[in-house]
Amino acid sequence: MYPAEFVRHSFNNIQESLNQNNTSKDIRNSLLKYGFLILLFAILKGLFMYFMRQTIIVMSRKIEFDLKNEIYQKYQQLCLSFYKKNNTGDLMNRITEDVNRVRMYLGPALMYAINMFFLFGLVITKMISINLTLTIYVLIPLPILAIAVYFVSSQINKKSEQAQAQLSVLTSSSQENFTAINIIKIFRNEKNSYEKFLKECKEYKNKQLKLVSVEAWFFPLIILLIGISTITTIYVGGLETFKGKISTGNIAEFIIYVNMLTWPVASVGWVTSLIQRAEASMQRINEFLNNKSTILNHNNQNTKINGDIEFNKVSFTYRDTGIKALRNVNFKIKESETLGIFGKTGSGKSTIANLITRLYDIDEGKISIGDNNIKNLNINLLRKNIGYVPQDGFLFSGTISENISFGKSEFQHSEIVEAAKTAEILDEINDFPKKYNTIVGERGVQLSGGQRQRLSIARAIFINPAIYIFDDCLSAVDANKEKLILKNLKTKMKGNTNLIISHRTASMQNTNYIIVLDKGKIIEQGTHESLIKSNGFYAKMHFKQTNENL
Repeated sequence: MYPAEFVRHSFNNIQESLNQNNTSKDIRNSLLKYGFLILLFAILKGLFMYFMRQTIIVMSRKIEFDLKNEIYQKYQQLCLSFYKKNNTGDLMNRITEDVNRVRMYLGPALMYAINMFFLFGLVITKMISINLTLTIYVLIPLPILAIAVYFVSSQINKKSEQAQAQLSVLTSSSQENFTAINIIKIFRNEKNSYEKFLKECKEYKNKQLKLVSVEAWFFPLIILLIGISTITTIYVGGLETFKGKISTGNIAEFIIYVNMLTWPVASVGWVTSLIQRAEASMQRINEFLNNKSTILNHNNQNTKINGDIEFNKVSFTYRDTGIKALRNVNFKIKESETLGIFGKTGSGKSTIANLITRLYDIDEGKISIGDNNIKNLNINLLRKNIGYVPQDGFLFSGTISENISFGKSEFQHSEIVEAAKTAEILDEINDFPKKYNTIVGERGVQLSGGQRQRLSIARAIFINPAIYIFDDCLSAVDANKEKLILKNLKTKMKGNTNLIISHRTASMQNTNYIIVLDKGKIIEQGTHESLIKSNGFYAKMHFKQTNENL
């Protein structure tokens, strides 16, 4: 406010000096004095604004940091069924876009609201004290500006969300195409792929152009209403000056007040829009934060993970699909022995692995490790003591060394080498130019299927767990490599409790006992030799696979 008063004093002093025939030196000294004061107050205003931004904006960034961490930790706590019900894009939007909207409310919206409240109160009070008539005329366009900005901002938000949604579609389409580029090339589908991308791209362009056409109204609208207020100030102020109610300096002062009020008034609509968006985003965030995992850790004590693993009348149905994966399953794995689980795709083999690792909880029956119900064990210790190798051989987009050592934070390089040696991938790693520092790419795209599976095996071996679960993890490995790996694993797994899940009988030959699954039921069980002699399903599959390999 003070700079506006200094401008008024400058104008009035110039007019008085001209009327009194003062020298140009006196006028120059007066202008320099007020010019210096205006500059000083501008510097002070900038300094205080810096501290305000440092307080409010930094605070909002720290809240954003905490909120993102809280959401990410919540994501890690939630069970697999949650991830099957929600797509990845939506999960990413909540931790990025929604959190950013909340930050915008806690930062810029809050800052501008405080600024508007104090500035509006001080300036309006000052203007009324000078001349009420001029104040009323000057303020008439400002409420119109606030309402107009609100509606324009609402349209901008709506168009922006539509454009953002289309960008997500475009990004997902591009990611899918790049991931499956080999399939696109093999099927000579580049043209169709490009046309599909072009269609999505045009849609995104159209939505962006609609957004730009709305945004184009924003600043012209503000400038138009500022111009109306300025013209009104000059016209009404001129009339009031002729009446002797105000000075010419007051007109200049009011013009500065109008410009000072313009953005706070315009920000009313913008801040209101930010609050609405933040409210909607916080509701979406709370939906996730209020989710409760169905897999709970009932014991934080240091429970021992050893003893026989027993399934007693276990049944399980996937709730999201309604598929009954296991039906009244009974078996026991003796400690330090190896159980083979054999069956066709969809027979329920992987479900057993998911239940032992407590990625899901059973519907009926009981699973025990030693004399303890699996639900009474510390879930963190349980999973820490399981070396699980999934059938897809998933790898993270880091180096070979980082993928093998994924399960431990402190280790010796020799442990990585030993794990790679057991998994029969040591020679191939040494053939890479960067050896263990070789980047495997997204999901291990730089490696073959067999190499990915063997690195997954090395990752499980590296942590030296009490229980090994190999879930059809040798399907992409050739027969000779498979024999060598199984031989190495037989030596490595002595003293461990092991499950080997496979649809290939070759993987079953070194197990102590085998159960054969079909449609979630155990249809056969026994040793490899006894199952061959029984001439049942297992024997037929063995002879079929053996003849195919000849």
